[in-house]
Amino acid sequence: MPAVSVSDLTVLPRVPALSPVATQRPVVSITSAPSSFEGEGFPVKRAFAGVDLRLLDPFIHMDEMGEVDYAPGEPKGTPWHPHRGFETVTYIIDGIFDHQDSFGGGGTITNGDTQWMTAGSGILHIEAPPEHLVVSGGLFHGFQLWVNLPKSDKLQAPRYQDLRSGEVALVSSADGGALLRVIAGDVAGIAGPGSTHTPMTMIHTTIHPGAELELPWREDFNALVYVMGGNGFVGPGQSPIGTGQLAVMGRGSALRLSAAQTQEARYAGGMEALILGGAPIREPIAWAGPFVMNTRAELVQAFEDHNAGRLGQPVPHGDVGGTA
Repeated sequence: MPAVSVSDLTVLPRVPALSPVATQRPVVSITSAPSSFEGEGFPVKRAFAGVDLRLLDPFIHMDEMGEVDYAPGEPKGTPWHPHRGFETVTYIIDGIFDHQDSFGGGGTITNGDTQWMTAGSGILHIEAPPEHLVVSGGLFHGFQLWVNLPKSDKLQAPRYQDLRSGEVALVSSADGGALLRVIAGDVAGIAGPGSTHTPMTMIHTTIHPGAELELPWREDFNALVYVMGGNGFVGPGQSPIGTGQLAVMGRGSALRLSAAQTQEARYAGGMEALILGGAPIREPIAWAGPFVMNTRAELVQAFEDHNAGRLGQPVPHGDVGGTA
């Protein structure tokens, strides 16, 4: 970790210094992600566990998948399953994942790639390691984020965005001590490749030991910081935060993060974090299993449509035709 990096941050565009009138967002809460298992048994951390959905809006759910070094024969994925009413964002830092859906779509993502799937009106899909990775084993680490759709977009046609690692916008902090990989949204006017229905920002940052990151942040967005590795500090009071912890930030126009000078050996390169923000949808949420709708009646309809095969049928798993 990480999959996408540069050896010389000085060649990158830099986030400008904050305006003197910028207001730092305070820390509302810091929670620790519990460990669990997903799909056919791969380990995950439930990053949003215990956090009020109103503070997460427009986000619903996020799993950190791994980090796990599989022995030969151990890699696992998910069986065929449905979704409706939201988007899944699968970001792979290390490893390979094949995606395949009931309408013939899908692809392969690896080392810094992202697949953005708009489930919309409904789809069946499967996520699995390719056969050669099952045979060899290897390192696997990534995230899956669920982004809610507003009522007006919940039943639109499903679609995919394959965002390759080379398309991710790379930006340096003002002091040159942090690398930002902008997957969606923009930083300092530099936009990531993700096209989003709900205005949002998704950034993977590496903050070198002892360095500080200050970012301007849209005041109409919420703000979440999840640390996937290392330890540091967040907010104007520099609250301690570490591996597997999520900080929910309050209102303001700027974010402040810093990495501790001393890190565990495995995080010698610095603290690794995901920074998320979006415009809250502020609509009722009815969520059960793989469906996120606005009312219980819509949930019942989603289960009925799935049981009747209206979201499609599984197809034989094979070459998904993606680019590794």
